[in-house]
Amino acid sequence: MKYLMLVCVDPEYTPGADNGSPETDDWAATMDAKGIRLIGDRTRPGSAATTVRVRNREVLVTDGPYTETKDLIAGFDVLECEDLDQAIEVAAKHPMAWAGVIELRPVWPWGED
Repeated sequence: MKYLMLVCVDPEYTPGADNGSPETDDWAATMDAKGIRLIGDRTRPGSAATTVRVRNREVLVTDGPYTETKDLIAGFDVLECEDLDQAIEVAAKHPMAWAGVIELRPVWPWGED
């Protein structure tokens, strides 16, 4: 099953002493080698976002994110996991799980209800 893993910064987190979190490059290399991480990358800040909506057949384009969010998206990964338990295990090993927030969403394939 595929999962979209949103990697988010927690603006309320105050870094302290080294918390022992793994390095992002090490996490990515390990998950790539296992065939779990299909794709992933960092994202630019929300200030670089462009929001697109169509209302009454008119395309509305707005600079920046559509909504203000508490957790700021910093990156994403697409995972191929056996089940949610494995996805949670993989997410818990990501460095941002230690200092930020990881959100997992199952991918809902087109045509599947």
